[in-house]
Amino acid sequence: MRKLQKQIIQELCVLPEIHPQEEIRKSIDFLKSYLLHYPFLKTYVLGISGGQDSTLVGRLAQMAITELRNETGDQSYQFVAVRLPYGEQADEQDAMDAIEFIQSDQLLPVNIKAAVDASYESVTKLGLEVSDFVKGNIKARERMIAQYTIAGALQGVVLGTDHAAEAVTGFYTKFGDGGTDVNPIFRLNKRQGRALLKALNAPKHLYLKVPTADLEEEKPGLADEVALGVTYDNIDDYLEGKEVAEEIAEKIENWYLKTQHKRHLPITIFDDFWQQ
Repeated sequence: MRKLQKQIIQELCVLPEIHPQEEIRKSIDFLKSYLLHYPFLKTYVLGISGGQDSTLVGRLAQMAITELRNETGDQSYQFVAVRLPYGEQADEQDAMDAIEFIQSDQLLPVNIKAAVDASYESVTKLGLEVSDFVKGNIKARERMIAQYTIAGALQGVVLGTDHAAEAVTGFYTKFGDGGTDVNPIFRLNKRQGRALLKALNAPKHLYLKVPTADLEEEKPGLADEVALGVTYDNIDDYLEGKEVAEEIAEKIENWYLKTQHKRHLPITIFDDFWQQ
């Protein structure tokens, strides 16, 4: 195994093999323990896109909350699913199918288009050029603003969908979907998350769906794998300690190295990053 590959696997806590039901229980117990540790918190909040990751985390969160209510008798515990489209979402039916599967206690819709457009226009009026990619980051961060606002109003915390295959490539927006409180599927790669959804009897089209961030208007529905230049099977094999082609390993490691800042708290003078 490559030296950096071993380091990455250890850092992201990926197992070469998992038992889906054990990992489901592990995530549920983790979510329950967090709220029990902080008794002033009563709510989990998560944006639901209709993709694999938010469908999985949403279902795990609802299961954890339901168990908490039954075990404690405290009916104030709740899970709030949030729909956060920018205008009209092309795959809205997938999002609705995910909501139906999750069976969330509440569903709150927040259309982020007006807020995103206002932010975009306020900067472009200064004479600055804001690329479509950067506008996509505005969308991701606006979604988190909405979720944190809801969490603040409901004694809650915001859940994240970050997993190992996403973390190793830094394939998320810094202080956008990467800025969350609790990440219950950290340690799982993409295929392992898919296995959990299958074990939970999720609709097949949700976990077999082609993953896409869908943030760029000039590249609607751009597949993650196209943007990354490697497949999730490649990434998952790498994270499970398997041998992959040299060019694939180098591409994954290049993503890892150049996105280290995303996996680190803000840099201070006491960190060695600034000296490099």
